[in-house]
Amino acid sequence: MTSHSMRQYIRHPTDIPIAIEKSQDDDSVAPEEQATRLQNISSGGMCCTTSRPYPVGEKVKVAIRAFSPPFEIIAEVMWCQYTTLGYETGLSFLSSEDAYAARMVEQICHIEHYKREVFINEGRMLSAEEAAQEWIDKFATEFPDSDPLAG
Repeated sequence: MTSHSMRQYIRHPTDIPIAIEKSQDDDSVAPEEQATRLQNISSGGMCCTTSRPYPVGEKVKVAIRAFSPPFEIIAEVMWCQYTTLGYETGLSFLSSEDAYAARMVEQICHIEHYKREVFINEGRMLSAEEAAQEWIDKFATEFPDSDPLAG
C-alpha cells in the first residue's frame, strides 16, 4: 500500500463538524442536511465522508457552523464512491476565493484542535489568540501551501 497520493492533502481535525446541504436549481437550499466528516482539503477541493451518495455534477453547500459567522461555500461533486464507512465524496471549489477561504478555515480548525489538545494534555487554557500564536510558531511552516509537494 502506498500513501503518496494522500500527501497533497491536509489532515483535518475530525472534531470540527461540517454539514452538507443539497442545493436546488434555483440556488435555494433543500431543508435536508447531513453532518459529515471532512477527511482532507487540497488547494482545489475537499474530500468528505457522507451517509448518502451525491451525483457527480451536483452543487452542494458546505457549512462549518463552529464559527461565527458560519463558513459556507457552494462546491461541485466531482466523484462519489461507496466505502464501508459511507460514501467518499470529492468536492471541487467553484472559485479560487472559495479555495483560499476554505484553507483559512482549515488552519483555524487546526488551531482550535490544538487549543483543545493543550487543555487536555497540559491543562493550559489558551485564548484563541494565544492558541493561534503557539500553533503558528510550532506548525505554520509545516502547513502545506497550494503546492505542498514542492520544495
